[in-house]
Amino acid sequence: MLGIGELSRSTGCPIETIRYYEKLQLLHAPLRTDGGHRLYNRNHQKRLEFILKARGLGFTLEKTRELLSLSENNERSCSEALALVQNNLTAVNEKLAELERIKASLLEMAKSCKSCCPGAKAPDCTIVDALSTTEPQ
Repeated sequence: MLGIGELSRSTGCPIETIRYYEKLQLLHAPLRTDGGHRLYNRNHQKRLEFILKARGLGFTLEKTRELLSLSENNERSCSEALALVQNNLTAVNEKLAELERIKASLLEMAKSCKSCCPGAKAPDCTIVDALSTTEPQ
């Protein structure tokens, strides 16, 4: 059995997050000592590691809950997990595309500043100007 501090150290998950996952019922309530201290077992640790891995892969709390449900139900299909992964992959690709657009805009701002106004005062800077315009970048 592990106390909350030991569970935190073994998983790298902050204590506050462990409590939050319990509150959301993603992590089952642990046994308590007579003094009210939480006592976690290996199943709690494995479930928390599952949650942390899912969250680290970008799954929302609700999608993580669905994945947990799939992992605990022999009647459900692997295709349901695949659909969740594919949906998450689509979201990741959309975020990557947005980050590429942001990167291109920042590179253009830096290029413009280097060539036009390296010695100018900040209000005359092409970067400040670009951020002040309402035109899409």
